[in-house]
Amino acid sequence: MNIFDTTMFTMLQRGLDATALRQRVIANNVANINTPGFKKSYVSFEDQLQMAIGKTGAPLKGTHPLHIGVVGPEIKPEVKQVKETTMRFDGNNVDIDEEMVNLAATTIQHDVIAQGLIDRFSLLGTVIGGRR
Repeated sequence: MNIFDTTMFTMLQRGLDATALRQRVIANNVANINTPGFKKSYVSFEDQLQMAIGKTGAPLKGTHPLHIGVVGPEIKPEVKQVKETTMRFDGNNVDIDEEMVNLAATTIQHDVIAQGLIDRFSLLGTVIGGRR
């Protein structure tokens, strides 16, 4: 059994991947704020995660009724483009205020997920080394 191949580690890893991708997408949106015809993008991840853990009616899978289902490889952050809206006459739809709010929220999410991973490693360290 691999101690790093658990549902919690997988969810934390994918969460960090999603927030890192979201930061890159937001940076790309901000970099193209003055590009005529540019359409902003966003990262879709939380909806897939909710479905995987059963919050939206998807059944949990496990070997015991009390087990939480394993997060499968199908849960990956996806970049999607917003084509329906326009902020200016040149067709660009990037709103700098919205992007800055999204960046701040993503930074907080990233910090919380990273702290969760640090706590897991600290717990493993305590288990391996014992209390001193």
